[in-house]
Amino acid sequence: MIDPYTPILVGSGQVSDFDTPAAAGTSAIDMIERAARNAVADTGAGDGLLAALDSVCILRLYTDTSWRFQSPFGKCSNPPAAVAGRLGAARARLQYTHPGGNMPQYMVNRTAEEIAAGQVELALIAGGEALRTMRGARKAGIEIDWHEDVPDGYGDYVEIGDPRLGVNEYEERHEMRAPIMIYPMVENGIRAHRGRSVADHQQAMGRLLAGFAGVAAANPLAARREGYSADAIAAVSEENRYIGFPYTKLMNSNPYIDQSAAVIMTSVGKAQELGIDPSRWVFLHGCGDANEHWFISERINYHSAPAIRMMASKALDMAGKTIDDMVHVDLYSCFPSAIEMGCQEIGIAEDDPRGLTVTGGLPFFGGPGNNYVTHSIAEMMNKVRAQPGSFGLCTANGHNVTKHSAGIYSTVPTEGAWVRENPSVYQAELDAMPKPDLIEQAEGSAKIETYTVMHRPDGPEHGLIVGRLTESGQRFLANTPQDQATLMDLQENGEVGRKGLVTHADGINLFVPT
Repeated sequence: MIDPYTPILVGSGQVSDFDTPAAAGTSAIDMIERAARNAVADTGAGDGLLAALDSVCILRLYTDTSWRFQSPFGKCSNPPAAVAGRLGAARARLQYTHPGGNMPQYMVNRTAEEIAAGQVELALIAGGEALRTMRGARKAGIEIDWHEDVPDGYGDYVEIGDPRLGVNEYEERHEMRAPIMIYPMVENGIRAHRGRSVADHQQAMGRLLAGFAGVAAANPLAARREGYSADAIAAVSEENRYIGFPYTKLMNSNPYIDQSAAVIMTSVGKAQELGIDPSRWVFLHGCGDANEHWFISERINYHSAPAIRMMASKALDMAGKTIDDMVHVDLYSCFPSAIEMGCQEIGIAEDDPRGLTVTGGLPFFGGPGNNYVTHSIAEMMNKVRAQPGSFGLCTANGHNVTKHSAGIYSTVPTEGAWVRENPSVYQAELDAMPKPDLIEQAEGSAKIETYTVMHRPDGPEHGLIVGRLTESGQRFLANTPQDQATLMDLQENGEVGRKGLVTHADGINLFVPT
């Protein structure tokens, strides 16, 4: 007998739209509705299931998340109500997440806990983006209308997750305001720790991502199916320029896609009541959620991620499994550093024959804002259903290697009551780990701790430095002079440990390499 309150995933749906013309104006809400209906169909229970939903959670849209992706075409004022209204889920509680690529797995973990406690019976978790359409309409000068109000009879939503921004004012002031600027700095920290030259590390990143590109090539839902080689990924060219050194365009998450995904969760007892065949049931055997020290300037170093190790070990311990027991793996893959840290902290070889993705990853499958991991969970459901008895691990990452979540999936039933350790217990241990001594006004001789050079299409634009004062060892953030000679010198010779002089004026630290 399986405990009737055991949480299970019973439906998954995915949509990738590469063909609808921008003039047709497909919105993110349109995409999410399609994925949700696909997930309902996947349960085999019929559309009557929609009216029984008592929880609808929508992953925050990128147009509501980032200044880089604000919509010029209007917006939906209440995405959870809009989706619930279209589906006829009139009795559902409405939730809208705070930003973060970790949030799909976080919501699965949280919803499983609510189901096990008898607080929720039938839940939809969904998200999607239409940034391909938005960019296409902008380029073509086409006006589309994405304005959508709350339907009659539907109330406001509750926001879920951690509301803190991913960067602080000190980081923002020094242009460290977005993942495309911060993950390259982490990457250079990893390269220095591994003792590699720029050329050698570039090839290693190319080899790592070539495995992801190969999976994407076989996935009809993937946006980039060319099956790029390691050399093609690593080589800098007009089509594959640097974004933030050392990352080429093909090493970055690809957000300009129209993609959506949804999963449906319930209890074993409710699934039986709805007549959902047990062959559709996928059990969450283990899960974990953990945060690093919140801001990138606070990290003890730029080559390790103790919260990844913690959340993965908690998930594996809860499942009673080891990483070697996982047949399927999907590591969060917004940039190579996220994968490298995932492998290092969880204990997976970067050339593991199991592969590191079930979708193709964010650079090649697509990076639909905060919602990629809903796709990886949906695809993991497909994998374990196709190979009954197998186990799979999904990891998720939000902000700047900041927020982490993990889930372990299988068709094998869990045993006994479903209970997980409260993440706040082990988060306290992570929060107690040391932080560097950070100074805002830095003056004197110093050295580079890590760095990046950000690029425009026509070449280097500005340099970002995390440094240490020579005498005190205090950490500081800085920019470099913006002349091309300095930027190219930093890119070509800016090894971690390189010395220089830092000065402060008008709130900005300026580091000049010597």
